[in-house]
Amino acid sequence: MSIPELSRKRRRLRAPFRFAALLPRLDLFLFIALMLFKLALFDRFIHVPYMDMNRDDRLVAVGTLALLSFWTLWLPRQGRLLALIVLDLALTALLYSDLLYFRYFQDLITIPVLFQAGQVGELGGSIHALLSWRDLWLFADWLALLPLGVLAVIGKRRRRDRMRRATGTTASKPSPVRTFPARLATSAVVFLIGFSLVYVPVHKAQKTWAHGVFSGNWWNLSLYNVTGVLGFHGYDIYRYADEHWFHDNAATAEQIGEAKQWFSARGQVRAGLDKTDPLFGQYKEANVILLQLEAFQSFVIGQRIGGQEVTPNINKLMATSLYFDHFYHQTAQGRTSDADLAANASLQPMPSGSVFTRFADHSYDSMALTLKDYGYMANVFHAYDGGFWNRNIMYDTLGYDQFFSKKAFVIDEPLGWSLGDKSFFKQSVSIMKTQRQPFYSFMISLSSHHPYTLPAKVQTLDVGKFKGTMFGDYLEAVHYVDAAIGVLVDELKSAGLWNRSIFLFYGDHDNSIPDWQPFEDFLGRQLDEADRFRILKGVPLVVHLPDDAHAGTYSQAGGQLDVTPTVLHLLGIPSSGLTMIGTPLVTKQPLAGKRVVFRNGAFIDDRVIYMPAEDGLEEHSKCYASTDGRLLADSSACAAGVAEARKELEASDLVVGHDLVPAMHAKRE
Repeated sequence: MSIPELSRKRRRLRAPFRFAALLPRLDLFLFIALMLFKLALFDRFIHVPYMDMNRDDRLVAVGTLALLSFWTLWLPRQGRLLALIVLDLALTALLYSDLLYFRYFQDLITIPVLFQAGQVGELGGSIHALLSWRDLWLFADWLALLPLGVLAVIGKRRRRDRMRRATGTTASKPSPVRTFPARLATSAVVFLIGFSLVYVPVHKAQKTWAHGVFSGNWWNLSLYNVTGVLGFHGYDIYRYADEHWFHDNAATAEQIGEAKQWFSARGQVRAGLDKTDPLFGQYKEANVILLQLEAFQSFVIGQRIGGQEVTPNINKLMATSLYFDHFYHQTAQGRTSDADLAANASLQPMPSGSVFTRFADHSYDSMALTLKDYGYMANVFHAYDGGFWNRNIMYDTLGYDQFFSKKAFVIDEPLGWSLGDKSFFKQSVSIMKTQRQPFYSFMISLSSHHPYTLPAKVQTLDVGKFKGTMFGDYLEAVHYVDAAIGVLVDELKSAGLWNRSIFLFYGDHDNSIPDWQPFEDFLGRQLDEADRFRILKGVPLVVHLPDDAHAGTYSQAGGQLDVTPTVLHLLGIPSSGLTMIGTPLVTKQPLAGKRVVFRNGAFIDDRVIYMPAEDGLEEHSKCYASTDGRLLADSSACAAGVAEARKELEASDLVVGHDLVPAMHAKRE
């Protein structure tokens, strides 16, 4: 066979596999292009205000992808193709996990959250409700990449076999060892390009609008705005390793001094009320029954739909109770567990993860421990698995005598995640009435948990046009919980505990329904940004005193951190020496300028509502009048509060993260 004929035959042999043969030469560029498309989709799907992907973000994204994949150039072609496919699968899975997590929590996954990963399987319908058909775009390339990867390998082997049959010889190929220096040099170039594409925009941001982004206590989405989602995870890994493995986590004497000074000043505020307020100690040695309601928001209180009351039992209870209509949840990534911490230890949640899972071995001045010093028993009731949110460990730390988890209850009313609230309340009261008094009983409900689907047999509210929607399901769920509260009150009265107990309940967090249209339809009005903020953060606080005294609606601002100080104040137990942030709400002398601070630096008081921009830029932050929701042209009205909110968060983070409660007590002694 002549040489021209052999050349033509070679071209014919490789024609069917021309694209497959070309793929290994373009694999790295194709990988970066596909992942850049997915990062742009992710950014579009979460759509955080002021954070739409711009030129610098795209440069950082390309650079990050280059840094994640440059090492694949060390590998031979087939190995590199396989490595890039695996990398594509892993990063896509990470992006999709972030997307689902963001839809529920409005945040990104962090390392501490991964320690709660065992709970994901328990979420069931909650995760299903977060899925969207458009998410399939993130996985579209998988339909092509996997077959192409196989095709490239098969094609190469088939070409080699045909060449051997055509020529009678085995085609030689460059040795991987001989080509490694060239591949190493190419990978070094890709690494340097990637590093430059990341470093230059991030460094520019650090020197200008994002000054202090890696040293201050920035919100995760603000970090994302600088680093991108992949860079955020890289920094999060570094941050966690630095805190837990590479550096001593002990607080300095200066940090302890700063925390002591801040908490001492807050303690003196409470001490002043203890001395002058006539309600201090008015209900000494009363039992305390505290109820945390799942996803129960205040916008449903007192509302009707189709002429039917949504919360008839709560409405009735309010006639003999104190109702705080400007009370707010202060949770972050820990959600229900954050509410538990805030209400029972009066400390802010951490910016990342749950304190229950991260710092269950630290010390806290909890309500249970404090009341036990004054002769109380302290028990907690929750009809779910004891290990969820690490409760079985954390409740021992918080000082409860006994934790009655799911195994302590008869599941005679299976509903939602576990036991229906009606049966849960009945069985809990049957235990309470056998306890030595005075006691503290903390109950955590569950029936109004996302995604709020209840069986038809317990749906007693006609939700009209909302039927079949998550918002309609939510109204059904809170209506059921309201009925369960009616059962609880009746049970406490029958057990002789009602008139001997301070009874309180509050909502733990918002309902995670992102669409505002049903809210507006239900409330019958358009909602501006200030309205939405108050609805998103607003949860009820109802306090019933043993003698039905002081009933009425109170509009002073308050938050979950105020629950324990309020209870201690009514019982006459001094709290000035305790490491707590909150102040009493039930008092004849409401504090002027009372401010409720949220984890992201937002706050609300009787004058203003401050919302920091998620991108971290102060010029994008907004200051509203709390009376009518007007956007204030002059944001200086919020300036003092911004600084104070930051100090509160920093002081709380020092105490929680560095386990400073023992040191704080040692300093006082």
